[in-house]
Amino acid sequence: MRRGFYTIMAAQFFSSLADNALLIASMALLVSMQSPSWMPPLLKFFFAVSYVLLAAFVGAFADALPKGKVMFITNMIKVVGCALMFFHIHPLIAYALVGFGAAAYSPAKYGILTELLPPEKLVAANGWIEGLTVTSIILGTVLGGALVTPHISTALLNFDFPVIDFPINTPTEAALCVITVFYGLAALFNLRIPDTGARYAHQKPHPVQLVCDFSHCFVTLWKDKLGQISLAVTTLFWGAGATLQFIVLKWAEESLQMPLNKAAVLQGVVAIGIAIGAVAAAKFVPLKKSLAVMPMGIAMGLVVTTMIFVHSVWLAYPLLVLVGALAGFFVVPMNALLQHRGHVLMSAGHSVAVQNFNENLSVLVMLGLYALMIYLDLNIQAVIVIFGLFVASTMFIVMKKHDANQRQFDSLALIGEHKH
Repeated sequence: MRRGFYTIMAAQFFSSLADNALLIASMALLVSMQSPSWMPPLLKFFFAVSYVLLAAFVGAFADALPKGKVMFITNMIKVVGCALMFFHIHPLIAYALVGFGAAAYSPAKYGILTELLPPEKLVAANGWIEGLTVTSIILGTVLGGALVTPHISTALLNFDFPVIDFPINTPTEAALCVITVFYGLAALFNLRIPDTGARYAHQKPHPVQLVCDFSHCFVTLWKDKLGQISLAVTTLFWGAGATLQFIVLKWAEESLQMPLNKAAVLQGVVAIGIAIGAVAAAKFVPLKKSLAVMPMGIAMGLVVTTMIFVHSVWLAYPLLVLVGALAGFFVVPMNALLQHRGHVLMSAGHSVAVQNFNENLSVLVMLGLYALMIYLDLNIQAVIVIFGLFVASTMFIVMKKHDANQRQFDSLALIGEHKH
């Protein structure tokens, strides 16, 4: 891998670490505000809204400037979102601004991979990026959980800087200070990302033209025999993954009697599994064999339903690692395949914007349905079974669609095709 790849990884790691720590700190803030139980899932909902609303514009923005510069600007927007919580802006609004930054950050982060690396290295690069992103989710979630524990927040509040007196009076403000430091580290690495020299056709500034361009890219990717399958799988995965985050927290609270700071560690356990699966996929699944991993998605959905029988933390750990490993193993090759097809059919920034639009629309729909089930006071065991069976059956339908495509013509022959 080229040297610039490791700088991108470091920037992504610290930015994602801060995002995930901030999610837990925001949830703790909602709890301290005595918000209703259906509100915490809406944090992720508000975060994802920007990905959907800005999808037509962020691809063009990512392709208009060198990717490192785009990543720096958008990381600073996240810092502003984090800072809003100091001024008592509602956590949903503040976290929505962080989502705004993340939405514009993503096409640059993934788009630069296709500029920097040849197609045959994309699965390995995705394995590393996903593995590292997942590690940052684990550590960020655990960090957020740690920062809101009374013991650590008290220690942070008692810490005094020499000469300067900061007006930090609450555990949440202390946590936000630490999280801002990690965003700062990400910004330093963003500044070190090399310019790949890739330049795209002049981007259309008019919003209507951008929406038309985006619509064309959207239709192109969904019509492509490989693009539609990989896009369907990653869309399902991200919606399911975001929902599973909150299902695990609720399940830990009700079945395992764990408070938020300890339940946050269980999210990290799922993420460890995803990292294992992602690294295994990067090592053993070449781009040409990427579609062979789809049965893992069905297996993941069915394994999730067994959570209803688990009431012991020691059984919960291996089960959640297995769920994560199955998820990581099937999504990484699909992500790489989708990026490769997007790069062949259109520019890197535009294809990632289409991917983000679909994936985050899935996040919005699935989190909205989950929040509704919680609002209707549906038992968490019933929610788990509905969720697991939905994932398994949807993956089965996608596999049947791929088989039908293959009977029409050999779509697998498209893998490895280069951009002309």
